[in-house]
Amino acid sequence: MKVIELLNFNRELLKKLQEAGIRLEDARYIDLYMDYVRLLNQGDKVSYVVAVLSEKYSVSERKVYALVKHFQSDCKTVAV
Repeated sequence: MKVIELLNFNRELLKKLQEAGIRLEDARYIDLYMDYVRLLNQGDKVSYVVAVLSEKYSVSERKVYALVKHFQSDCKTVAV
């Protein structure tokens, strides 16, 4: 399958996701966020969780904080 075929097939979904403020790159970090929630629920401190996830996923601590903030934000209401 060609790239354009896949894009065309999923055009409406991609458009809705973009309008909601979701970036394609976000899918790459779903597991990171799920680990974040799990570790917090286990009682670990935020700074410890961020340091562990930064190392595990090879991203900066600043990136982890930004991803958590982004994933916890509401979708833009235009798309919903």
